[in-house]
Amino acid sequence: MIRIGIIGAAGLSGRELLYWLKFHPEASVELVTSSKYRGKQVSEVFPELSGYYQVFEANESNVSICDLVFLAIPNQASLDLVPKLLKQGIRVIDLSGAYRLRDIDVFSQFYNLTHTAPELLDETTFGLPEFFKEKLSSTRLVANPGCYSTSALLGILPLADLLSNLDRPPIIDAKSGVSGAGGRVEDDTTNFVSVNENFKAYKVFAHQHQPEIQQYLTDLSPFSKEKSGEVIFTPHLLPVNRGILSTIYLHFPIAIPVDEIRNRFSKFADKQKFVHFMNEESLPDLKMTLNSNRVMIGAISDESRQNWVVVTSLDNLVKGASGQAIQNMNLMYGLDETMGLH
Repeated sequence: MIRIGIIGAAGLSGRELLYWLKFHPEASVELVTSSKYRGKQVSEVFPELSGYYQVFEANESNVSICDLVFLAIPNQASLDLVPKLLKQGIRVIDLSGAYRLRDIDVFSQFYNLTHTAPELLDETTFGLPEFFKEKLSSTRLVANPGCYSTSALLGILPLADLLSNLDRPPIIDAKSGVSGAGGRVEDDTTNFVSVNENFKAYKVFAHQHQPEIQQYLTDLSPFSKEKSGEVIFTPHLLPVNRGILSTIYLHFPIAIPVDEIRNRFSKFADKQKFVHFMNEESLPDLKMTLNSNRVMIGAISDESRQNWVVVTSLDNLVKGASGQAIQNMNLMYGLDETMGLH
């Protein structure tokens, strides 16, 4: 049994972790913390999570009873806490963005923070299990990917060597439910009055997931930003609670046969537990993946076969955050990666 601690367990991702771990046969939640609800029982704060009798403790609580800690706290708090947890021999899955980017100058630019533990970046495993299964089995620190990054990378990377042929950068037009932009806590732009009956782009050319997409697209494929240009990523805020739909535009200098594109996606999806490629001419919508750890992908082109549109759908709180974190935990401990996620 894996003894689990969740630091920041009352936030959106923390609550989602509690929900899914409740059904996990090999995990036992031993510690939950929340600065806001300290002293209250989990089921008092979240009545729908009956069966949890733990009381929220302070974020600085003793974690020595835990084998693994999930961090669902702000970036600065993760920067400070991760080195302390690792020194105690505790494995960590960090749902913040504190350890995703290797370049500390780029990190400072997009996060407005100075990285205080750069020595840990080389050993951090990016928690995209479709590409890092082997590393996850031995790592002690996982940087859980951003929700937009997961949506974008799983819609592009399966094309593999074809990406070296792109003559323009991928354009990623992504739409997220309110929870993907901070939900309860970020600022007034995500409150009900601002979001309801509205639709807007935000953090254009300034979103922290752009360099994350760029970094791992370069790491995991022959895509070259020197040849094709930097990824263009624009996030939008939908007036819904959850979910991400990403529309990805790709242009090739020559026609790419339909079968060539479809075969790459199909072969990739056939090897994955949670990636599904749709039938020809079909594209996913938001509802197809809500409250699941699935990613749905569809691809379509115009008659030239040079212009391709790839659409991906996922739930930003599950495959985009807590579900993927549990998938990573399973792989870290040699379990079936689907355990607790059905």
